[in-house]
Amino acid sequence: MIPTLFGIMLVSFVVIQFAPGGPVERVIAQLSGSDTGATSRISGTQSGDFANRGMEGAAGIDGGSSKYRGAQGLDPEFIKQLEKQFGFDKPAHERFFLMLWNYLRFDFGKSYFRDVTVIDLIKEKLPVSISLGLWMMILSYAISIPLGIRKAVNDGTRFDAWTSGIIIVAYAIPGFLFAILLIILFAGGSFFDWFPLRGLTSDNWAQLPWYSKILDYFWHLTLPLIAMSLSAFTTMTLLTKNSFLDEIRKQYVLTARAKGCKNSRVLYGHVFRNAMLIIIAGFPATFIGAFFAEALLIETIFSLDGLGLLGFESIMNRDYAVTFATLYIFALVGLVVGLASDVVYMLVDPRIDFEAREV
Repeated sequence: MIPTLFGIMLVSFVVIQFAPGGPVERVIAQLSGSDTGATSRISGTQSGDFANRGMEGAAGIDGGSSKYRGAQGLDPEFIKQLEKQFGFDKPAHERFFLMLWNYLRFDFGKSYFRDVTVIDLIKEKLPVSISLGLWMMILSYAISIPLGIRKAVNDGTRFDAWTSGIIIVAYAIPGFLFAILLIILFAGGSFFDWFPLRGLTSDNWAQLPWYSKILDYFWHLTLPLIAMSLSAFTTMTLLTKNSFLDEIRKQYVLTARAKGCKNSRVLYGHVFRNAMLIIIAGFPATFIGAFFAEALLIETIFSLDGLGLLGFESIMNRDYAVTFATLYIFALVGLVVGLASDVVYMLVDPRIDFEAREV
């Protein structure tokens, strides 16, 4: 895990060094009025402070050469202050190892363009991502595993054919496109106004009784969860079916049935444990996708301010402090979940514990 995490951060850091633009260029563009990005998040206070410092002493400057585009006419001392503020006054290797040392202590510093620490930003967005990811995983697994088992048992029947057709169509529909369709149909678009369009809770959520708070919470989550689960449950269903089919056709299943074991006993007492290995192995990728990757567009469409949207905006705004912090957390969580998945895999199938084998 340690060399993997180090490699992820190193490759990302090197790529960023060669990417056009940066936080210094971002500030310069703000001051020159050429930054028209929709995701700009530099606060008014910071923008005014940058402007005051940048224009101080600018009169009489001949606008000599600068390594930053658009920096002509700005005070060179102001540019140096910007570089020091963002840490670019140090060599790249020194910045990288300083970043790793801070991250090992979970010290992520402050956002470049928001007057708040990165850890506070992450804490603020984390409940949204947890809500979407956790419930999406529970919903997709609750549908996929029973449906996949039934399809395997009824392989080749009309039920299998019809459900396969529905699954293939569902998989072909992009999640964000289906989310827009749900808004049009059920969120006041053109037909029904049954579900809210933004946020995880209503404005009066704090005044509601506890049972109404739970209902309000799931009321807001309904459409985003349906949109996110569409492709997730289709993939898992086919994976479950194929895994069970592979096990059902093996010799030990035929032997168990020949001995008179009931079909349910064979299916859930013998086949289930072996067939679930591939599902467990694919859990880390499903987990990361549910919590971070697939949530970006859904969070944007339904105005849910979570970690996916935060990471995207930090990249667009060249807020490297937030970008690398979210990347570090995503990678660390993914590696920990992968380790947990390996442990569960070993518990389910002790044969993969090579250290326990006799040489």
